[in-house]
Amino acid sequence: MTEHQPASGHDSGRPHRKHGKRIGVRYALLLVAFALVAYIFDQLTKIWVVATMAEGQITEVLPPVLSWHFIRNPGAAFSIGTEITWVFTIIQGLVSLAIISQIGKVASKGWAVALGLVLGGALGNFTDRVLREPAFGQGHVVDFIALPNFAIFNIADTAVVSGVILICLLTLRGIGMDGRRSNEEQEHTDGSEVAEDERP
Repeated sequence: MTEHQPASGHDSGRPHRKHGKRIGVRYALLLVAFALVAYIFDQLTKIWVVATMAEGQITEVLPPVLSWHFIRNPGAAFSIGTEITWVFTIIQGLVSLAIISQIGKVASKGWAVALGLVLGGALGNFTDRVLREPAFGQGHVVDFIALPNFAIFNIADTAVVSGVILICLLTLRGIGMDGRRSNEEQEHTDGSEVAEDERP
């Protein structure tokens, strides 16, 4: 009699799928961790500014390069769109939801960090839009970081810009959210996984 060989689709696939799920959870946790750090740091600095500075106050930190300048911004960078605050609230909410919906698809450390920074920053300013005066959805964002001849911004803005720059670099390198380069040969057997340490 011919000996039966194990089927390739079921028993051998289960360990790979379990391994893949564990790796996926790690990337998701990394994304959430960076989002939380960016969000909490942003909110704590805003609380500190509101509690210790008067609106419009300027405090020199590293003159003439850096100073704290407390303002409340109803618009975007450089006070653009001050009359349509609610639009920025909707955009920040949609960006946050879009990133959250993609968490399970991220399999790259670089993308996890980048999307985590963007998510934390978007949620930071979204919180201001929703909870701060003058009204729900039209709250003014607390900005305080001032550089010469540049917009006044905050930690949330810094996180978003840093994340977007990282996304651009990953895209230029051809690295997708799944950790694979765009020019890689897609030769994978059933249940195969890219090794964790090979992913950026």
